This record gives sequence, C-alpha cells and structure tokens, in this order.
Amino acid sequence: MTVRVLLADDQALVRAGFRVLVDSAPDLEVVGEAADGLAAVELARDADVVLMDVRMPGSDGITATRRITTAFPAVRVLVLTTFEIDEYVFAALRSGASGFLGKGVEPVELQQAIRLVARGDSLLSPAATRAVIGRFLRGPAEDAAASGERLGALTDREREILVLVAAGLSNDDIAGRLGISPATAKTHVNRTQTKLGAHDRAQLVMIAYETGLVRPGSVPPA
Repeated sequence: MTVRVLLADDQALVRAGFRVLVDSAPDLEVVGEAADGLAAVELARDADVVLMDVRMPGSDGITATRRITTAFPAVRVLVLTTFEIDEYVFAALRSGASGFLGKGVEPVELQQAIRLVARGDSLLSPAATRAVIGRFLRGPAEDAAASGERLGALTDREREILVLVAAGLSNDDIAGRLGISPATAKTHVNRTQTKLGAHDRAQLVMIAYETGLVRPGSVPPA
C-alpha cells in the first residue's frame, strides 16, 4: 500500500527537496503541499502522514498538528524542523505528533520514518519521550476529577499496561513482566490507546504523566 504524504513548509525550495526524496520511494507518494499551517489542516484529510514544519505563517506547525490530529485521528504528523530542542519536541508530542526529526535527516532515514509513523508507531522511543516529559512536565498533574474521568474507561489491567508503557517497555517486555503472551500484551496496549484516543505509544506516555498516573522518576525500570 502506498503511503500518502502531505508536505507542510513555508519554503518552496524545501518542499521541492522533500518531494524528490519522498517520491523516489516506490511505496511513498506526495499528495499535496501546504505553505502554512492553515492550508496543511485543509489538505490533511487526503494524507496518511504530514511532514510538518514548526515555524510557518498563518498557523504554526504545532497548532496545525493539534488541529489535524483532532479532526483526522488516522492521520499521523511527523514534525520536521531545524530547531531540534526539547521545547519543540514536548510541544509537538503534546499536540499529537507521532515523531520529530531535524531537517538535516538523511534521505533513507526520512523515508523510513514516514513508513514507521504510517503504520502507527512513534518515531521517538518511550524512553526518549519520558526524558523530555521529565524536564517539562514539572507542574501539578490534572486534578483528581479530570484524571479519574480520563482514565475511568480503563480496566485495572489496562492501567497497569499504561504504567509499563510509560516505563518504556515493549510488548515483549510487558508480556514477560506480566506473564502473558506478546499478542495479549499488544491487544491490551491497542485497547488502551483506543480508549484514551492516543495515536501511539508516545501519546500513551504523555497521558500517563499528564493524569498523574505516573510522575517523573516513579515508573519502574524497563
């Protein structure tokens, strides 16, 4: 199946370069270009993956990412920027992005990153995500009522799974920790994602911290 890619960047030359790189892969296809965040939101419905710049006129990439992931939950956003700093990583993840890359990425890495997020995985490992969250989510978690409402649909087992995902454990690791099969662990993770409206494991890590289910330094080691 061909992965449909939308390019969102205010520089035409940058978009042209990414188009060449994406279209050179037989399983990837550029289906549109946007010069600002507002156009990106309008065109996102026709894409599987959006390559999103952070700084654009009209609507910045972080705001556009939030709007896209809210309006089109099946669309994945891969943020690309020259500003590879934790503030942007955190803002992108909080807005629903599935990954983050610098614009200096190698062509093969970019192509593989698109494939990775298209199939529902996160580009940043849970461990890397957790490290960023530990630096930027220092304030109080959601209040008890909001947290309880957000996590209320989860079973006890799914809450346990969420804590382990926040610790950076893979499905195989979770299976070994809980004495279940990897397939069962995957099913639990998928159900947890669905109930919480999370796009991928990185989003689950964010939710685990935002709700106060875990706090920086409190998760069990992977």
